[in-house]
Amino acid sequence: MFFKQQFLKNKKDKQAIGPQDINHLFTKAKKSSDFGQLSLINKPGHFILSYYNTLIDREQFQCKVLYVFQEPSFDIGHLKNIEDIRNTIPIEDILITDNIEVIESKFLKGYAILQIKENDYKCALINLSNEKVGLREQNNVENEFSVVGPQIGFVENVDINIHLLRQQISTPNLIIEDIHIGSMSHTKVIIAYIEGITNEQHIQTMTQRLQNIDFDVVFDSSQLHQIITDNSLTPFPLLLSTERIDRTVFALISGQVAVFSNGSAYAVTGPSTLLDFFISPEDYYLPWVIASFFRLIRIFSVLFSVFATSIYIAVLTYHYEMIPKVLLGPLSFSRHNVPFTPVLEVIFLELTIELLREAGARLPTKVGQTLGIVGGIVIGQAAVEAALTSNVLLIIVALSALASFTTPIYKMSNTIRFIRFPLIILASIWGGLGIVLGISFLIAHLTRLESLGTPYTVPLYPFRRKDLADSIIRSSYNATSKRPSYLRPRSLWRYHPSDQIKKKNDFDD
Repeated sequence: MFFKQQFLKNKKDKQAIGPQDINHLFTKAKKSSDFGQLSLINKPGHFILSYYNTLIDREQFQCKVLYVFQEPSFDIGHLKNIEDIRNTIPIEDILITDNIEVIESKFLKGYAILQIKENDYKCALINLSNEKVGLREQNNVENEFSVVGPQIGFVENVDINIHLLRQQISTPNLIIEDIHIGSMSHTKVIIAYIEGITNEQHIQTMTQRLQNIDFDVVFDSSQLHQIITDNSLTPFPLLLSTERIDRTVFALISGQVAVFSNGSAYAVTGPSTLLDFFISPEDYYLPWVIASFFRLIRIFSVLFSVFATSIYIAVLTYHYEMIPKVLLGPLSFSRHNVPFTPVLEVIFLELTIELLREAGARLPTKVGQTLGIVGGIVIGQAAVEAALTSNVLLIIVALSALASFTTPIYKMSNTIRFIRFPLIILASIWGGLGIVLGISFLIAHLTRLESLGTPYTVPLYPFRRKDLADSIIRSSYNATSKRPSYLRPRSLWRYHPSDQIKKKNDFDD
């Protein structure tokens, strides 16, 4: 019993802090632009209040803290020790402690730290947290919806976005740096990363590219995406734009850098790879076997969407011998009244689908959904009856359009829609050889792309066997305990699976 009491006493002693410990906490916090520290009276080094301005309620801060210290009737002589703060500030939730773990935890949840003197290690933690920020009705996820998992996204206010981010990542190592871009707009742009995890080269590259921007007005983060990208001549997005908080949090803890722009509800994260655009946050909320199955379906759908119509043209124009005999009759019957060549038939239907997509995107939600369903059925049926196209091709194009919708990221979905057309033209000119040439050019182009200096096709090329655990498939959490090595993180381990298994076995025993 004596040893147990002595152990608890030693543990408590270790939790107690000194001036150097709290100064270390403030040193970390000062690296973030949303950290604030001020003296509540004119005497320097006395009554220091420290806080994150993106986490606190500024109305409470002004009315219940600053106002009290600025009143003419305020007598500083009554505050002889930190416990007297409770009788001075009209806030119920005030905690007096010297426990470093409690101070850091509360500080990162919206509490302000009040010290009578600058080097005092016993502090008053004043609850100024803003509970009204981040309500779901303000920021529903619309374009990256998932059935399972949180449905909260970012908004157009960058300070609220940082507040939402700090609610998920409660560590002083989350560094927030702000710069202003635009000679006329002076748009506030935030660079977020986790110190001790993110590679400094990626931080410097992102910061340097943003500082080199010479624009008059910056409207949205999509503009920044196009300006700071490694290659502006590619249709592929080299940085990932997301409106989801959980996807951004996962990117940060993996070792990526996030950029927020005031007025935009999207975060831009990088370095990104090609396979990142086919990963849905929902994959991590489902059992890994089910998630891997859905991810493989997604990748297959993309390949089908890109190559289905070009293969149809190549086979019907140059390679009839590839068609099985049982399909040759129905296929010939479906096309015997069509006056157009296969390539014109395909282009007509593909453009019709694109027109329906654009019209549905520009109209109000309910009208757009009705137009997409009714318009697709009516136009497709009318085109077959008018002998403008075959019913077989109508099915292929419809499946190809459905397959392109499985891509979680909208910008990559647009790229998939675009690259079908060059392959269609190549297939109409050279048949199967044209498709092979198109695939060769596509692979060569992808392998030359980089995202913040990181190869775009990694871990497939350059090949990284260990990073395949969370790329084409989503392995179990025991197999994904390390961060991707191609990001060159300063800390490789997310967690140690052996420790988790040991704790589980100890609990079972």
